[in-house]
Amino acid sequence: MILMDDITRDGNPVLRSRAKELNFPLSTKEIEMGHKMMEYLEVSQDEKLAEKYHLRAGVGLAAPQVGSPTRMAAVLVPAENEEEPAAFKEIIVNPTILSESVQGAALGTGEGCLSVDEDVPGYVWRHDRIKLRWFDLEGNKHITRLKDYPAIVVQHEFDHLNGVLFYDHINKDKRFEAPEGGVLIN
Repeated sequence: MILMDDITRDGNPVLRSRAKELNFPLSTKEIEMGHKMMEYLEVSQDEKLAEKYHLRAGVGLAAPQVGSPTRMAAVLVPAENEEEPAAFKEIIVNPTILSESVQGAALGTGEGCLSVDEDVPGYVWRHDRIKLRWFDLEGNKHITRLKDYPAIVVQHEFDHLNGVLFYDHINKDKRFEAPEGGVLIN
C-alpha cells in the first residue's frame, strides 16, 4: 500500500518533468502501480483508515507523485450523496484533453496537493468542462465529458503529467480574483 512517505514531494525533479507515454500491453509493474494509486485514494477517503495509516485525503494521484515519470493517474471523485456511485473513478492512462470550455471554474476553497505540504492560498482557474480521451489498464480507449469538480480534479492530475503544479496557475498579485464569467465551486 502507498503511504504518505511514498508520495514524491515538491522539489523533486520528477514533478517538474513531462511524463512519458506508456505502451500497451502494460507491464505487471505498471498495472500494479495503477491499482496501488487507486487503493491509496480509496483508503484515504475512509476517515478511520486514513487516520490509522496517517494518510492525507486525496481525490487524485498521478504516477509522477509516486516517482514514476509515466502518463498514468488514478482519480476518485466521490459522489455528492454517499448512496450514489463515485462521480468519477478511473485509472487513466495516456490521457488527452480533446476540448475544453471557455468558461473557467475554480474551487472556492482553493486547491491542495498530496505532493505539496504547505497551503498555497488562491484560486486555481481551470476549464469548467472538458472532453477527455484516455485508456484503461487493458488498453481500451474511452472518451468522457466531465464538468465542475470532476473536470477540475482531472485537470489537476493532467498537469502533474506535464510537470505543472496547481500553484503555478495562481495569480500571485490577485490570488482571489475571479475572471469574468468564472464559476466558483464549493
